[in-house]
Amino acid sequence: MVCGGFTCSKNALCSLNVVYMLVGLLLIGVAAWGKGFGLVSSIHIIGGVIAVGVFLLLIAIVGLVGAMHHHQVMLFFYMVILFIVFLFQFGVSCSCLAMNRGQQVTLLNSAWGMLEDNTKTDLENQLNCCGLLNVTNSRFDQDVQNCTALCKKDASCFTCGDMMLNHATEALKILGGVGLFFSFTEILGVWLAVRYRNQKDPRANPSAFL
Repeated sequence: MVCGGFTCSKNALCSLNVVYMLVGLLLIGVAAWGKGFGLVSSIHIIGGVIAVGVFLLLIAIVGLVGAMHHHQVMLFFYMVILFIVFLFQFGVSCSCLAMNRGQQVTLLNSAWGMLEDNTKTDLENQLNCCGLLNVTNSRFDQDVQNCTALCKKDASCFTCGDMMLNHATEALKILGGVGLFFSFTEILGVWLAVRYRNQKDPRANPSAFL
């Protein structure tokens, strides 16, 4: 069959979903590795990464089974869910690329406030810093008081917020770029699913409507 036919569309869709399955397994493995080696102690962060990995894995399995059996219902739900994921990821990626420094500070404050104390301690020890941003409030004072980073002994600590903001723009560009790239692979998956779903299996009855 020439590329663009039934077999080519089927193989392309299967290959794309195998890649999604590998990415999902990689996310689950990285989260488990980070927890096992004590790099991240927050169960919420670990649980979130694992949930994303499991969700991607399940979607890939639905797409793979639907492609293998040319299952109309599974392919329909697959392309609808994948399109919703594309819209969400595309919006987040564009937001990351367009975020200015003031918005980065607001986002850091919000994220820091949601972190557990042990997760803050992990970050402070890894980055060798204390507190988020040098402002006068009870939360910052408490963070500095509870800080166990090595720099505290020499009273030479920078704030974690300043250290993260120094690399935030570059990190957001990388994150936004990677997210944007994967969002276009998702719209490719939707297009392949629509195309493949509307094609007829040459092995089936030529007069049958699929």
